[in-house]
Amino acid sequence: MSSGYRGLAPYLYYADATAALAWLTRVFGFAEEVRFCDGAGEVFQATLRAGGARIQIAGVGPDYWQAKGVDGPVGQLNIVYVDDVGETYARVEAALGDECELEPPQDQPYGARVFTVADLGGNSWTFWQQTSETVELPPGWQEVRPGGESSNG
Repeated sequence: MSSGYRGLAPYLYYADATAALAWLTRVFGFAEEVRFCDGAGEVFQATLRAGGARIQIAGVGPDYWQAKGVDGPVGQLNIVYVDDVGETYARVEAALGDECELEPPQDQPYGARVFTVADLGGNSWTFWQQTSETVELPPGWQEVRPGGESSNG
C-alpha cells in the first residue's frame, strides 16, 4: 500500500464537484491535494485532506445514478476530529455567513463536544472534540466490548 493511503477515506458524490471542492475548502478549511478535471475544467474527482485524513469527492450527475438504476447516493455522517471545536465552529460560521443556520457546539454524554453542518450536497459533517473518556449511559443501557465484558449504565 502506498504511503499516505492507509485506513479509511470517505468517497463522497456531488452533482457539482467543482462547487463542492470550493465549498469544502472555503467553509471547512480542508486542503486540496489534487483535482482531475474534464475538458471544460469541471472537477470529476478530487482529493482533499482534513488533518491526517484524506477525503475523496466525485462529480456525478443524475444520469450516473439512473444508469445504475438508483435515485442517488444514500446519506452518511462524516466525523472530523478537531482539537478545538469552538475555534472550528467560529471559522465555519464566518465562512457560511447567511448560507445556513448553525447550532452551536454541544456537550454530549459520550464525552465529546460537537456541532454538525450539512454541505451543499446534503452530506452531514460533525466536528468532534473529545472531552472525556467517560461515556454516560442512559439508565438500563450497557456497554459491551468484544469478549463479553460489559458495564451497566
